[in-house]
Amino acid sequence: MRRREFIGLLGGGAVAWPRVIRAQQSSTPVIGYLSTLSEAQVKGSVDAFRRGLNDTGFIEGRNIVVEYHYAEGQYERLPALAAELVARPVSLIVAQAPPAAMAAKAATATIPIVFVVGLDPVAAGLVLNLNNPGGNATGMTLISHVLGPKRLELVRDIFPKASSIGMLVNPLSPDTLAEVLSVQGAAHALRLDLSMLNARTPSEIQAAFKAIAQKRFDALLIGTDPFLLDQRAELIAQAKLLSLPTIYPFREYAAEGGLMSYGTNISDSYQQAGVYAGRILKGATPSELPVMQPTTFQLVINLKTVKALGLTIPPTLLARADEVIE
Repeated sequence: MRRREFIGLLGGGAVAWPRVIRAQQSSTPVIGYLSTLSEAQVKGSVDAFRRGLNDTGFIEGRNIVVEYHYAEGQYERLPALAAELVARPVSLIVAQAPPAAMAAKAATATIPIVFVVGLDPVAAGLVLNLNNPGGNATGMTLISHVLGPKRLELVRDIFPKASSIGMLVNPLSPDTLAEVLSVQGAAHALRLDLSMLNARTPSEIQAAFKAIAQKRFDALLIGTDPFLLDQRAELIAQAKLLSLPTIYPFREYAAEGGLMSYGTNISDSYQQAGVYAGRILKGATPSELPVMQPTTFQLVINLKTVKALGLTIPPTLLARADEVIE
């Protein structure tokens, strides 16, 4: 069962911003798609973005051109990739994940930006506020960084006697600090021993799981960082090797064999980003489009992995699941 809804935060008047002089009417608009991740790992998000564009009458290859720039998890490449899009210049930039959004925002104050991020875009300086973004940026916030405590509660639901929990994060991610602080607070309230592990590269993932194997955690949480999402196949494989119950932030993990995920439906966010991009190309300004956030979240349980780990999921938790993969 899939229940996804998004609402825009309404209220306030639009803040004026310098309209970008777009390509002449005789030319085809160009969107720059700036992704923190790799092409292979974001196909679903890109397909959803295209559906959103189609909803507003833009068909890629027919009346719109999209140029894709992928950083492949190498955040240091993003400023140069963003600069290339600005120099082109493109009509609009779509920024996938916080590092890309921050790079795009630093690269231009005039070209419209539509972002999809997990962090608080106000605290990050991407917008002035959610209702009236101001400036040249707007988009979707997954608010995934504040859902860590809920994932920790899921661990307690499955393992009432759990005491030692690990959490894997990327310290380079702009949203890691807020996520870590929220989970640490929840762990303290639940009287759980929480250990943080860092991974910024594939080799550091290997090193982290060697440490995890020695610590013998009762369960593991995976942070919301896009690099970790890009490395999900390796994370799932490592967790299976250790027979370690692991809770993930997005459905993509559970769909590929992870035990359980709780978070926003990413596909919905990217479809809405496509709609926003289309509206801006038709004349709307980012300050007219409030930052949107999810109102419902998705609990996905992979029963194959449940059985492989020899776990028993409480019937009440199965009943709460939005999707059960068998």
